[in-house]
Amino acid sequence: MLAGPVLTPVTALTTWQFVPLVSGPLLLSAALYLGGARVATRRYPRRPWPPARTAAFLAGLAAVAVAVCGSDGVYDDVLLRAHMVQHLLLIVVAPPLLVYGRPVTLLLHATRNPWRRRVVRMVRSPAVTALTWPPLCLALYCAVVLVTHLTPLILVRGWPHDGEHLAYLVAGYLFFLPVVGSEPARWRPPIFARYLLLLAAMPADIVTGAALMLSRPFGGYSAADVHGAGLIMLAGSELIMTALAIVLAVRLVRSPAAQRQADGALTRYNAGLALLEPGSAADGRAPGAPNHAPPAR
Repeated sequence: MLAGPVLTPVTALTTWQFVPLVSGPLLLSAALYLGGARVATRRYPRRPWPPARTAAFLAGLAAVAVAVCGSDGVYDDVLLRAHMVQHLLLIVVAPPLLVYGRPVTLLLHATRNPWRRRVVRMVRSPAVTALTWPPLCLALYCAVVLVTHLTPLILVRGWPHDGEHLAYLVAGYLFFLPVVGSEPARWRPPIFARYLLLLAAMPADIVTGAALMLSRPFGGYSAADVHGAGLIMLAGSELIMTALAIVLAVRLVRSPAAQRQADGALTRYNAGLALLEPGSAADGRAPGAPNHAPPAR
């Protein structure tokens, strides 16, 4: 821990720490994703893996690195504002970027049977289906946000705090999976349902930010620091959620023809995945129609 809560714009950009348990998995994930994108592009040259998906996934990994290894990770025990920026990066910035990267879909395009069959079985398994049920994902997100900020858990240090980081990533990923995701999972809510899920999650962020803005100093944090952390939580989370809500609203009112085309591509893709499940008559070819490139990514 640093001697005092001194954080300037310069130190915010230049202060870093090496966390092997985080840096190693992040580098490995980036290498595997880039390798998978290269294989998928070589396998389907007419439909190369979209650079935007790759950029989003790498940006999500970068957000995790900044949160844990950057100045917010260094100062999170002495400044509640840094603590809160770190939490926002881990639960509402990194997860939607990682989800948009479609790592599961990339894995399906980059592998062949029997590994592709195994991935499909796992994604469509009862356990994963239950875990990704949208109402459960929403409840988990709200519970993690409220419990870790409005209880004594906000003061935890050491490995329990590191466990919170993992909880933020998992809860954020599961929540944003049905909201902005397009992976081949069982649950594929329509656009309006995704919009409602996003709106339903906002009160948890609002309550948390407002409670901190009205709170007295605690845990060695000054009043200004606590109130600043509340403002960061309230403004930061709502800006991100609102931006995503606008994107969904635009998709909701887009032309019916475009919506039907997207739904048709998704139906064909899921039908192809169904052929790979146990007991099917799959012949081992890539998901989707047997004699053409994979559907839109």
